[in-house]
Amino acid sequence: MFNPQRLALARKRRKHTKKSLATAIGITPLTLTRLESGENQPEEDTIQKISKELNFPIQFFLNDDIEGLSSDVVSFRSLSKLTAKDKEAALAAGELGIMFYDWVANRFNLPKIDIPDLSADYTPEGAAIALREYWQLGQRPISDIIKLLESKGVIVLSLKEDIKTVDAFSFWRGNRPYIFLNSFKTIERSRFDAAHELAHLVMHVGGRLEHGKNIEREADTFASCFLMPESDIKSEIRRNPTLNYLIEKKVRWKTSLSSICYRLHKLNLLTDWQYRQFCIEINHSYKEIEPNSTGTISSSLWDMVFKELWSKKITKLTVSRELNIPFNELEKLVVFRNDDYKKTKLLWNDKLIQVK
Repeated sequence: MFNPQRLALARKRRKHTKKSLATAIGITPLTLTRLESGENQPEEDTIQKISKELNFPIQFFLNDDIEGLSSDVVSFRSLSKLTAKDKEAALAAGELGIMFYDWVANRFNLPKIDIPDLSADYTPEGAAIALREYWQLGQRPISDIIKLLESKGVIVLSLKEDIKTVDAFSFWRGNRPYIFLNSFKTIERSRFDAAHELAHLVMHVGGRLEHGKNIEREADTFASCFLMPESDIKSEIRRNPTLNYLIEKKVRWKTSLSSICYRLHKLNLLTDWQYRQFCIEINHSYKEIEPNSTGTISSSLWDMVFKELWSKKITKLTVSRELNIPFNELEKLVVFRNDDYKKTKLLWNDKLIQVK
């Protein structure tokens, strides 16, 4: 049977309205509405047109329901600037990500979840300190936040939307936490986004999210404190730093120039005047680029999974066919900015992931 829920998902993933899709495949908007509601079943010719227009295999529309994502439980950044089409497309990517995770989880023993609930009696600063203590990180910089999150059971997936209105989003599905990162951003921004979403996972848990500037500010503060601990900053940064000096030093924390200036200002290591001047200079000289950028952002977990699958002659194309999703949709989920599977070294302990 044709699955109307999958039709709606694929339509939203391609940012089609009901009217635009109906026009593209030569039916009326009312007919498409009835197809999505399950009132009518499409003719075989219509199914083929839908498949071609949305670039999803026909079999995708003939399988069981996919667990949907409600925007009430998903943390979206830049929510005020987010269009309905972009939001629906991102949620659809999340649903495809859940499909992929379920496929992997049925074949591998993945890291156990080790994410504490810090939603009560913690300020953002206190939550960042508490989480560092819980994970025994000390005050040292975090060299690879994606690897850290994956080792604690977070499923981190890529979101290649090529738009600036979706920075990142996160959610809990059952007892499994997910983070989606928009790889259109700089490496430093993606690292901060990961820490920002981690804040939502540990601080804003339990039911529906109350979207708003307040929780976004809390998440930003958490991320800043988590990535740049106060004692480490104060021991490494000299008094009255110049902007060029900070461009050199920021490599230690792998954060953006703007974020380290903000952190120094909050710690009273920059005066209000210095901070304003630095912001003006950054905006003038580095609008769309990040000076002295270093490192990469990639997933060690998916690297291990696909290496193991390849040893059994199972390729990404095989996986996409088993899931009945387009190959490029799978690629978008697992390939991060600057990620090269031929060059990436295996950074994980083999015991962290086991084949079932």
